[in-house]
Amino acid sequence: MQTIGERLEEARKKKGISIREAAEATKIRGYYLSKFENNQFDINLTELYVRGFLRVYANFLKLPADRILNDYAALGRGESRTRAPSREVYGRMDVSIASADERSEPPAPAAAPVEPGPAPQPARRAPSVSHGSGLPRNFPIDPALLFRIVKWVGILLVVILAIWGIKSLFSGGESARPAGRSAPTAAPITGPTVTLVALDSVRVKVESADDGRVLLPETTLMRGQNQIVAKPGTIYITYSDGKNLEVEVNGKRYPMPAGNRAQIK
Repeated sequence: MQTIGERLEEARKKKGISIREAAEATKIRGYYLSKFENNQFDINLTELYVRGFLRVYANFLKLPADRILNDYAALGRGESRTRAPSREVYGRMDVSIASADERSEPPAPAAAPVEPGPAPQPARRAPSVSHGSGLPRNFPIDPALLFRIVKWVGILLVVILAIWGIKSLFSGGESARPAGRSAPTAAPITGPTVTLVALDSVRVKVESADDGRVLLPETTLMRGQNQIVAKPGTIYITYSDGKNLEVEVNGKRYPMPAGNRAQIK
C-alpha cells in the first residue's frame, strides 16, 4: 500500500509539474510540500495547519482529500498540540494562532499582496490659444506678420502658375498641331514628284543625280507616313531598310531593291 507521500509525489509527477510550480499554485512553501512527499509531517506547525495544507495539496493534485486526511489521522497525528498564541507567515499565508477554540475553524488565506502601481502622472496643460489668431499666445512670430507672409507666398504661386500656363499654351500650340501624312520637303516642289511610302519605321534621304542637290535631308518616316519629294530628273534614294519603304511614281508603287540605295529615273 502506498504511503501518503508516495501518492502525493506520484500525482504531482503525473501532472508534470515541479515542487516549485506546485508551491506557486497552492501558496504553500516548497519545503513543506517536499516534507509531505517524504512522509515527514513534523514541520513545526500545529496539526490544524498541517491538515489544512494536506487538504489544499491533495485537492490541487486531484486526490481524495478526505482519504489523505484519514490516512494521516491513522498515523496517530490527528490530535493538536497546544501552542502559545503567536502570529507567523507560512508559505504566503498569514496565520493567527490564538487559542484551541479558534483552531476549530479552517484558516482563511490572506489576501495577495498588492504591488504598488506606477505613480500617477500630472496632467499636462494644454497650450493656451488666442481666440483672435488661432495660435498659442506664446507663439514666437507675430500673427499679423505671418498672415502677410502667407498672403504674398500665395500671390507668388498664382503668378508662377499663370506664367507656366501661358508658356504651355504658346509652346503647346505648335506641338499640338496635328501632323499631316506627309513631312515637309527640304526643297520647294516644282515639276514632277515622287511619293515615299513608309511601310514601317525607316530613315530616308533623297538627292538629285544631276547636281547632287539634297531634295530631302535624312529623316525618319514612321509607319503609314507618306513623303512627297520633287523629281527634277534622276534621283537617288538612300534608305536604312528597303523592305520598309516603297516609292510611288505616276500612281504606281514600286518596292525598293536590296541594299540601301536606289536610282529613280
